[in-house]
Amino acid sequence: MDGDWTKILSAILIIGWIIFLWPRARHWMNNSPKAEAGDWQAVLLPLLLVAGFVLLLIMMV
Repeated sequence: MDGDWTKILSAILIIGWIIFLWPRARHWMNNSPKAEAGDWQAVLLPLLLVAGFVLLLIMMV
């Protein structure tokens, strides 16, 4: 019974955040820059480098 009020308060806060952020998220989605052909390469190269570095660290252990 002691933690019930904290669960209720947390639920109210989460619902409030969703209501507060929903219009902004919709605005960001509608007005975001569109992806171009080279954008995926710019994302994949750093991700592959990080994944390779993590694998190297794992193999060194």
